[in-house]
Amino acid sequence: MSAKDSMAKEYFADNARFADLCNNILYGGREVILPENLKERDTTEVLTALGLDKKTIAMQKLRDIFKNASIKYTGKSYVVLIGVENQSDIHYAIPVKNMFYDVMAYGNQVKETAKKHRKEKDTATSDEFLSGFTKEDKLIPVITITVYLGTEEDNRLTITVYLGTKEWDGPRKLSDMFGDVDEELLPFIPDYRINLLAPREITDFTGFRTSIRQLFEVLQNAYDKEKMQEVLQNDEKFSKVDRETVEAINLFAGTDIDIDEKEEVIDMCKAWEEQKNEGRELGREEGRELGREEGRELGREEGREEGRIRQAKVTALKLQKKGHSIEDIAECVDFDEETVKKWLVS
Repeated sequence: MSAKDSMAKEYFADNARFADLCNNILYGGREVILPENLKERDTTEVLTALGLDKKTIAMQKLRDIFKNASIKYTGKSYVVLIGVENQSDIHYAIPVKNMFYDVMAYGNQVKETAKKHRKEKDTATSDEFLSGFTKEDKLIPVITITVYLGTEEDNRLTITVYLGTKEWDGPRKLSDMFGDVDEELLPFIPDYRINLLAPREITDFTGFRTSIRQLFEVLQNAYDKEKMQEVLQNDEKFSKVDRETVEAINLFAGTDIDIDEKEEVIDMCKAWEEQKNEGRELGREEGRELGREEGRELGREEGREEGRIRQAKVTALKLQKKGHSIEDIAECVDFDEETVKKWLVS
């Protein structure tokens, strides 16, 4: 299991975050599923069937997270099973993968019900005996949330949560995976739709009530440092972020926010600014060292001014590769921003 998958499993297993994630997707942010009404379930699912040779075939799947949710809503009580699966990469066959989870989860419910009837010998008809399921028996709905953690560098209801900074380009329903199909046949082919939640597509984060909100906001803007700076400065919630979320942000978004081992709550605004200042100072020092090296190569032959310009160009290009902004580079090499821009695009 990758570091991202391990982190996601631990992060979303927290009942408060798990409930927050489900409420935002299923109920538009309303607090319907409560953390105290969630119970852990065995994550191992095994389904057996008879093959063509009459031998038993066993299939096993190990879920990342699986919980029983008791819901009290609109005056009624409901029970659903909710699972979370982590994806490190875009899965171009995700509808089929999730359908397989459906078959195992529902198949196991039917299997357990049939086992109970055989033990109690309470089936009333031959039809019920053969199917192992009576007209009164009911299935518990299962909801699977697939969390996608990929980045640019790297009714069972199925909900896919895409955490990547790269836009999702995988299928959103089973029919997206078909080639040319006779339109008259389509009504007879069951489709299977996933519900995708991708940070890049979120327009309103207010429905989230835990620090999942900060994680998703950072992931939405991870590709643009200026937008990231704006988000951190304008949202006061970033002044108090739990360390687990900051660790998740560092891993999923590729940031390097400094975390004091003694602190459980981190001021990301302050940490980001301190990191930025440290980067500027490092850039200046690298610039001075690069300038000295380049100056020795140029020597007296090309003249001091020409050497200074060439030194600055080399420094600017190297600092750009390290992710420094135009403003910081211009300050480090002691040239105006317009001149530096011309160097970097030429």
